[in-house]
Amino acid sequence: MENNFLDINLFCSLFNQISWFDVFNPIDYMVGIELLIILLLVTGSAIVSSAEVALFSISINQIKELEESEEPIDKKILEQIDKPRRLLATILMANNIFNISIVLVFYGVTKQMFNPVFFENHKVLEFLIQVVLVTFFLLLFGEVLPKVYASHNNLGVARFVMAPIRFFTFIFTPFVNVLIKSTTYLENNLNKKVKGVSARDIDQAIDLAVEDEYSRNTKILKGIVKFGNLSVTQIMQSRMDVIAVDKASDFKELLSLVRESGYSRMPVYEDDLDHVVGVIFAKDLLKYLNEPQTFDWSKLMRTPFFVPENKMIDDLLAEFQSKRNHLAVVVDEYGGTSGIVTLEDILEEVIGEINDEFDDEINVNFQKLDDQNYIFEAKTPLNDVCKVLNFPVDYFESYGDADSLGGLVLELKGEIPIEGEVVVHQKDIFTVLEVNNTRIIRVKITLAN
Repeated sequence: MENNFLDINLFCSLFNQISWFDVFNPIDYMVGIELLIILLLVTGSAIVSSAEVALFSISINQIKELEESEEPIDKKILEQIDKPRRLLATILMANNIFNISIVLVFYGVTKQMFNPVFFENHKVLEFLIQVVLVTFFLLLFGEVLPKVYASHNNLGVARFVMAPIRFFTFIFTPFVNVLIKSTTYLENNLNKKVKGVSARDIDQAIDLAVEDEYSRNTKILKGIVKFGNLSVTQIMQSRMDVIAVDKASDFKELLSLVRESGYSRMPVYEDDLDHVVGVIFAKDLLKYLNEPQTFDWSKLMRTPFFVPENKMIDDLLAEFQSKRNHLAVVVDEYGGTSGIVTLEDILEEVIGEINDEFDDEINVNFQKLDDQNYIFEAKTPLNDVCKVLNFPVDYFESYGDADSLGGLVLELKGEIPIEGEVVVHQKDIFTVLEVNNTRIIRVKITLAN
């Protein structure tokens, strides 16, 4: 206790040795004027800072409220936020001018108030007063407090600051125009030089960012990434698996086929599947279930929608939406039918398989022998093979004419293989297990280690 008392006495004795005139100069009216100028500048900085938050945080509902208002000030707010680049440039320019002016005026005030000899002997104190103190004062009263208040009362603040903001917009117009043109020029040049990000880059970024690569959200993200790179042939139901009805069938045969298939839409053909003449909807048949066998059901057909094999599925989705269609017939370069594609097929590429009461429990027919060996039906689309084996969507892209696993084997072999023959793709081994005349039935895939 005695030591503490001595320390306090020592400090007080040192403090008493410093007189007022050793620290401060005689204060005149100019210092008062400069302090008043600083107060006005801080007020200006606060107005501009609050305007930035208030005007750029106006919600859609508040915009509707302003549009319905008859007040002239509300119309002026809409005019400002309608040109966000110009507004932001004006606010930033005004705020920087206020802040720089505050620092310069405050520096002049300290030079007039404090004895230069005192500052010469106390450099740290000079730094604290001229830099730290003014920075704290400026941030607290010129930035933080105004922005916090504006974030909670954005519309009221926007109306309050509209007059000074319009004034700044008017006087800074020449400088703002130059600033906007220069930034636009730089943006255009940078955009030309920036290398585009590929789907594979985004896919790899997702792998790095997520913890569980097999989670549903991850699969949806990856589905969105690859969505624009898929063509119709990669997701369509091939011609061999299409269930269609002959236009020559009687009404009883049609109803039987609809019941057995469970499909809500089916293509209708004449002579063969290469001549699709319409699409029949199961719901259109409901009111005619009691009609005789000779009922002319062809009048219920709808116009078929044809798409080429190379159409991208994102374009097809847009056409499905605009035409209010759910099924398209895929045709090759000669006009023959390659298969059909539905809206469900497209959506499954993003959200995964959609099963209903008529779907089989297993959508892709394959057998997993172990981690390296799988047996697939040859008609399985390559896109489904990639899903099962966790291959990239472009794993088989080098064989652009092949849509199914059997087609890939034919491309690799160059001729129709026999049972037991082996072909290799990127060290993966494809063994033909079963062949029926000119058609491959089953293929075994042995993955590279």
